[in-house]
Amino acid sequence: MAKVIAPLNVTQIKNAKPKITDYVLSDGDGLYLIVRPSGTKNFQFKYSHPVTKKRLSISLGAFPDLGLADAREKTRELRKQVTSGVDPSSSKREQKAAELTRLATTLRSVAEGWIDIKRTRVTDDYAEDIWRSLECHVFPKLGDRPITDINAPETIKILSPLRVKGSLETVKRICQRLNEIMIYATNIGLITHNPIAGIKAAFPLPQKKSQPTIEPSELPDFLQALRLANLYTPTRCLIEFQLHTMSRPSEAAGALWSEVNWEEKTWEISAERMKMRRKHVVPLSNQLISLLEYMHKYSGHRQHIFPNVKKPLEHMSPQTANMAIRRMGFEGRLVAHGLRSLASTILNENEFNPDWIEAALAHADENTIRGTYNRALYLDQRRGMMQWWSDHIKSAEK
Repeated sequence: MAKVIAPLNVTQIKNAKPKITDYVLSDGDGLYLIVRPSGTKNFQFKYSHPVTKKRLSISLGAFPDLGLADAREKTRELRKQVTSGVDPSSSKREQKAAELTRLATTLRSVAEGWIDIKRTRVTDDYAEDIWRSLECHVFPKLGDRPITDINAPETIKILSPLRVKGSLETVKRICQRLNEIMIYATNIGLITHNPIAGIKAAFPLPQKKSQPTIEPSELPDFLQALRLANLYTPTRCLIEFQLHTMSRPSEAAGALWSEVNWEEKTWEISAERMKMRRKHVVPLSNQLISLLEYMHKYSGHRQHIFPNVKKPLEHMSPQTANMAIRRMGFEGRLVAHGLRSLASTILNENEFNPDWIEAALAHADENTIRGTYNRALYLDQRRGMMQWWSDHIKSAEK
C-alpha cells in the first residue's frame, strides 16, 4: 500500500529549524521543501524524466518569497508537462535561451545586420545618411527594444513629432527604412511577420518638391557671386566642377584622382559610387582639364580630388557646396543639386538631343539593355555637348 504523505502547512514550514545537514519535508505530488543548515528553505519539484525515467529536480524558489500555495500551483503546471511527455528542465532552459535571444536581438542589433547588406546596394554616403536618420530619430527610443516588441502604435507615436514639425519627407524615409529592417528580421527568422507594415498610412504624404534652381538668365549673376565670394579655393573648385560635369553633389564631392583618365579625358565613376549603381563616364572639357590640373597642386598627393579640410584623408561633405551657395546669397533659390536642372534646361533650350542630356545626367533608363547601350553610344556626342556647356559657362562670366 502506497505511503500517504500529509501535506505541509505554513506554520509547519515557519517552525522548521535548521540542522547540521540538509533535510527534506514532503508536501506530496513531487513537491519538497529543503531546509538547509544556513536556515534557508527552498521548494523543489522532483520527478521522473518522461522518457529516460531518470530522477530529476527543479528549484522553484525560496520560502517565504515563494509561498506554499504558489509552490503547489507551479508543481501542478510542471506535473502536467511531465504527464504530456515534456521534460520541464529542458523546457525551462529552452525558454531561458529564447528570452536571452529575444533580449539580445534588439532593433539596433538587427538594423546593424540589415545595413551591412544595404551598403552593397547603395553608395557609402547614402548608407551613412540612412544610419544617421535612425540614430537621430529611432534608436534613442527604440534602439534597445527587442525586435519582437516593436509595434505600430508606439512607432507611430515616436515619429509623430516629426510630423508636427512638417518633416514629412523624413517620416516617409524612416517608415521605409524601418519596414526594410522588419522584413529583414522576418526573413532571418527573428519574427514571424512585420507588425509595422502599414505605419506610413498614419502620416500625410509629403508634397513632392523640385530642387531649387535659378533661371538660365541668372547664370551670369551666380558665376559673379561665385568669383567674388570669400570661399576656400577647393570649395570654389568643387562648385565649378559640379556645374561643368552636371554631377550629383555626392559624386562630385567624393571624386577620386584614380577616376580621372588623363589620356581619354574622362572622369569614370564606379558603379559603387553612383546612385543607380551603374558606372558613369563623364567626358572632360578643356575647362575641366584646366580645373583638375589646378586642383592637382592642392590634392594630387591625396586620394580625393576635394579633400576634407579637417580630415584630409576623407573627401569633402556633399553639403559643402550647399553651405557655400547659401553664404553666396542664394538660400532658397538654388541648391547644389539644382545646378543639374540648370544645365538640363539650358541644354534642352539649345536643342541638344534629350537622350544625350539624360545620359549626361546619369538618369536611369527603364530598359536596362537600352540604357547601357545608349551610354556607350552617346559618349562621343556627349563629349561635344559637354565642351559646348563649358564654353557656355565661360561666356556667361561677367
